[in-house]
Amino acid sequence: MDFTPTEEQAAARDLAARIFGDLATPERLAAAGTGSDPELWKALCAAGLVGAVEELGLLGLVLLLEEQGRTTAQVPFASTCVYGLLAVAAHGSPEQRVRLLPGIGDGSVVVCGAVSGQGGVRARAARGEREQGESQRAFTRGELSGTVPVVPWLRDATHVLVSDEQRGLWLVPVTDAVGVEAVELTAPWAAGRLTLDGAPAERLGAAGVDVGAEAQQPHSRPPTPTPTPSPYADVLATARTAFAGLQAGVGAGSLARAVAHVNAREQFGRPLATRQAVQLRAADAHMDIEAIRVTAYEAAWRRDAGLPYATHALTAAWWASEAGQRVVHTGQHLHGGAGADLDHPVHRHFLWGRQLDAYLGGGGEVLQELGELIVSEEEEKEREVGEG
Repeated sequence: MDFTPTEEQAAARDLAARIFGDLATPERLAAAGTGSDPELWKALCAAGLVGAVEELGLLGLVLLLEEQGRTTAQVPFASTCVYGLLAVAAHGSPEQRVRLLPGIGDGSVVVCGAVSGQGGVRARAARGEREQGESQRAFTRGELSGTVPVVPWLRDATHVLVSDEQRGLWLVPVTDAVGVEAVELTAPWAAGRLTLDGAPAERLGAAGVDVGAEAQQPHSRPPTPTPTPSPYADVLATARTAFAGLQAGVGAGSLARAVAHVNAREQFGRPLATRQAVQLRAADAHMDIEAIRVTAYEAAWRRDAGLPYATHALTAAWWASEAGQRVVHTGQHLHGGAGADLDHPVHRHFLWGRQLDAYLGGGGEVLQELGELIVSEEEEKEREVGEG
């Protein structure tokens, strides 16, 4: 494996770093409150960074999200790229790709995701298609009903990608038919409670494709005997990998602030950075960040290379959840009393790190799912050997 960025990925990362560094300042973040920064979003889209993710791949997106995490910039970058651009590019029908991808790239279409199974959403055929039956294979236009308690960036979205009880994926326009109630999270992610009551929706992808069957994959995927994941599984694993990359950036930004603080702050005539306990704490945080980064890179690289990556995405999510919250606690702790100030920039990293920990599912839940997946894969291999 080779995680060295391509020339295009490195250029996009450097451009993102400049834009986030210039516009996601503590003053602008404070002025945004719990909402997003529309001017920053326009700048990112005008620079072509959102649309470029289709060519940069998931590894390229992880690199960009690291830069967002360093500044905790309040824009729906991760959600739009994961649940919108990459999901539609990989699993959408040709008509959906032509219709939606340009708008996602220029920022006029903002997508968020409700695919983690937080609430029971039921799908039935739209009125014009009900005579065809309501099986998962029968209709592409549907009506969704149900509630998802928390959807990050829902208040900014024009569309939301929703999974139903059968793990089918549906694109739902955020219109009057969709109830959106503001929900405040630990981090300022413009979240909302999603209520659907017969809301019109279109299935992601073509009709007649079973939700558990082999799904259309990115154009770069080479032939492989390994069964491809369902659209639901692929989108969920992509999201885990991308948000792990975001957590790596959040941790790196927190640690960078802490290092600057302990080098400038003196006690008893010596900088705090000369204290061994401080050095060890910072070193542990650095190693945690590197673990998050390398596992996210590996999962992203494997997806881009067309290799199985479900267990790798869960591994990245576990490191991001467990190690991520350790890192942001360290960043706040090394600031001493200043770290307890709710208006201090490092506190924003703390809030984002804790929110990402919860969003990724918590270390224990992710570890249990990873263990179950490994066991099921081993059992499948044993059955194949026995049948052979």
